[in-house]
Amino acid sequence: MGEHITLTCKDGVKIGAYVAKPAGTPKGAVVVLQEIFGANQHIRADADKYAAAGYLAIAPALYDRVEPNVELGYSGDDPKKGMDIRAKTELPKTLMDIEAAIDHVKGAGKVGIVGYCWGGTLVYAAAVNLPGLAAASSYYGGGVGAMCDQKPKIPTICHFGETDHSISMEVVEKVKKAQPDMPVYVYPAGHGFNCDERASWHQESAELARKRTYELFAKHVG
Repeated sequence: MGEHITLTCKDGVKIGAYVAKPAGTPKGAVVVLQEIFGANQHIRADADKYAAAGYLAIAPALYDRVEPNVELGYSGDDPKKGMDIRAKTELPKTLMDIEAAIDHVKGAGKVGIVGYCWGGTLVYAAAVNLPGLAAASSYYGGGVGAMCDQKPKIPTICHFGETDHSISMEVVEKVKKAQPDMPVYVYPAGHGFNCDERASWHQESAELARKRTYELFAKHVG
């Protein structure tokens, strides 16, 4: 369903991206942001799901500035490798990469954005800072609590797992308090519950969170 392309960012840097096209005319577009494991098979599969739902989907390879073609798994040394690479990224440059992805798909109509783990944090940052977006869905973004005093410019929802060992319920309550008009959903699950390749996958929570994300995009994207 998808193809690999190259994006050129505002500063001239080129990064990779995976694009998945719907069967018919797109009803809008969705930018899919990776976890710390790179734009791997799971993220591509997630983009395919949004394409199957009728959207032109794009997953930019947000590690390419630091290390090209990173694809990690969920066991062994890979989580540490992912953390190490993520630590070398710079938010302003990563936002430029996301903006390049938005620009690539905006011809399909309004653009939504969804992201997981590190991508969930980036979704919130994009909703606060970037033009060209219509709605945002952030999944278990560990950095959302640190920026929740900044109000998203677009309709935004956040998803957290109540047994997430890396994001405490105190942080979730902080987000709720800082943005009382923003829906913040808590699920009976841990970190990474959307990913069916992780031990923490929780099917019921993943399905409900996706339903809510589809509803958000249906209302604001197309």
